[in-house]
Amino acid sequence: MATSPVRRRPPAGWAALVLLAALAGCGSNPVDDDRNSPEKLYASAKEDLNSGSYDLAIKQLERVEGRASGTLLAQQAMLDLAYAKWRINERVEAIATLDRFIRLHPSSPAMDYALYLKGIVNFNDTMGFLSGISRQSLSERDQQASRDSFQAFGQLVQQYPDSKYSDDARARMDYIVGSLAEYEVHVSRYYYRRQAYVAAANRAQLAVREYPQTSSVEEALYIMAASYDRLGLTQLRDDAERVLKQNYPNTRYIKDGVRVPERAWWQFW
Repeated sequence: MATSPVRRRPPAGWAALVLLAALAGCGSNPVDDDRNSPEKLYASAKEDLNSGSYDLAIKQLERVEGRASGTLLAQQAMLDLAYAKWRINERVEAIATLDRFIRLHPSSPAMDYALYLKGIVNFNDTMGFLSGISRQSLSERDQQASRDSFQAFGQLVQQYPDSKYSDDARARMDYIVGSLAEYEVHVSRYYYRRQAYVAAANRAQLAVREYPQTSSVEEALYIMAASYDRLGLTQLRDDAERVLKQNYPNTRYIKDGVRVPERAWWQFW
């Protein structure tokens, strides 16, 4: 994936139309000159968002949502509010705002963005995608957040396959599947090294069964074979080893043993 659009704000074109419609609806009403009108509050909030003053933007957007309730402007404010909360690492609050948006506005023209942002917030948790993670393995982080992210992205690509966010969502789904598979192998490796061979074999088998198209299957098959060997289950050992050699004829695990990678599987950028 050449670029990462995780900093995308709610669609600018739609936001402009929303604000234009709101202003047109006001006509010559004297409230136009009121600095506390929803339209002017929103315009001020957008300036704060663009300058990175997220705390200030949040205060303004909350006022907009309350004062413009039931309008497209209020919908836009909710999406901007979720984005701003995510940017200041208030992930739980951002998700709650997005869930509320999805529940209240199922027919919104910005629903694809809402689902995309929900997937991004869950996937990144409190750190930016592909940045700021240092050498922490994605597979060792909160797996529930990864599953929630996968679900949001999956809903996006299923309901809005032609959305401009769908291609990126599909790519991220692939990464999530890889991380979940690596997590199972990570746990399996942990059990194996502590001589809990039954548990090691079971977790490795889970990785093979649930994530058969991922690169983690190779090591999972080896751990299965090695665990069965330690348990004296020669038939199961031979079966696992045969499948390993058939699918990975050049595998290095047969001679190298269970390894801890120097770098996480996804750190190739």
